[in-house]
Amino acid sequence: MASFIISIAALKRNTAILRETKEAAGCKLVLALKGFACWKAFPYIKNDLDGCCASGSWEARLAHQHFGNHVVTYSPAYNEDDITELLEFTTHLDFNSLGQWLRFRKTIMAHPRFKSGELQCGLRINPEHSTGSTPLYDPCVPGSRLGITADQLEGADLTGLSGLHFHTLCEQGAEDLESTLAAVDEKFGHLLRSPQFTYLNMGGGHWITKPDYDRDRLIRLVREAQEKYDLEVWLEPGEAVAIHTGVLRCEVVDVFESMGHRHAILDISATGHLPDVLEMPYRPDVFLAERSADSNPPESSKQPAVTLDGERYYKASDSSSPSTYQLGCPTCLAGDVFGDYSFPRELKPGDTLIFDDMAHYTMVKTTTFNGVKHPSIVLQHPNGRLETVREFGFEDFRDRLS
Repeated sequence: MASFIISIAALKRNTAILRETKEAAGCKLVLALKGFACWKAFPYIKNDLDGCCASGSWEARLAHQHFGNHVVTYSPAYNEDDITELLEFTTHLDFNSLGQWLRFRKTIMAHPRFKSGELQCGLRINPEHSTGSTPLYDPCVPGSRLGITADQLEGADLTGLSGLHFHTLCEQGAEDLESTLAAVDEKFGHLLRSPQFTYLNMGGGHWITKPDYDRDRLIRLVREAQEKYDLEVWLEPGEAVAIHTGVLRCEVVDVFESMGHRHAILDISATGHLPDVLEMPYRPDVFLAERSADSNPPESSKQPAVTLDGERYYKASDSSSPSTYQLGCPTCLAGDVFGDYSFPRELKPGDTLIFDDMAHYTMVKTTTFNGVKHPSIVLQHPNGRLETVREFGFEDFRDRLS
């Protein structure tokens, strides 16, 4: 059966880099649960980070119960039940509109945790500065619902607020942060220089653990912002925590030819288990796993993030060959496919394929569409031991709809 496998060693490598970076910058850094929320892995990484950021009450509760430390919460909108729950444990509560803040300000400012300073509140701002290339992930597109523009804050009563929050990056480098900070300073610098504001949340999308990421520039930018505005800086990476730490192992169920195309049907679904393949879109690396007495893969072959003893790994290529297959899925959605991949040999039912880099924005977005069996969740410990922490059955499919 298909399974997500997460490498604890790879996770710890990433969070060690993040810890070193935040310590050098003198800022706070929290895990964005929207990118990676496998709480069974939290005990192995939480000492490297300052807590979690949450997109609502459920993520915030998960962070509070299983990660600890700071819980930084932002949502495009809250209702009264959300506020009542969050007031008891979140450490930062950021709002998307002045209307929301004004609606709940009296209740929040009367709460003992706010009065004691355990809870701080802020506003998400929109610097109206786009740096990404995918509109679906750009909160600065014209008409965006995310964040308050500078003109909306002119003359506004900001009593009770102590922070500003922007999140405009997605898988981007420090050079994009630098240009964004210039836009933030131009539009909101007068607020940040006010003694009233004590923190600036720079959001997520910082690809800090990518090999070519300019961490020195990030450190410089954070330190400059803290000195310029005399406040504390927060970062909220998600992908940077879990990138290159996990795989999705699956099985070839059927192989056939139709209208001149060769198809391999797998036991996983793009729309159900890897939705960003269709939404982003992006093309994951795929490997063919072969059982072998020699556990070392060929030197010319890249290995996936998680490898098992006794297997050799052959990376599928983009070039067309007699062993090219469209990798399809067992759902009724015609476009539920991963694309064409070429393998070193013909595929057959029972073959194991490995989709690389599947720990972030996968498990947090999966569904049981069409009743396709859901992959299990497995942790790989540094000694290679596999620990299955969650298996899914028919009851999980049935009960979520009743």
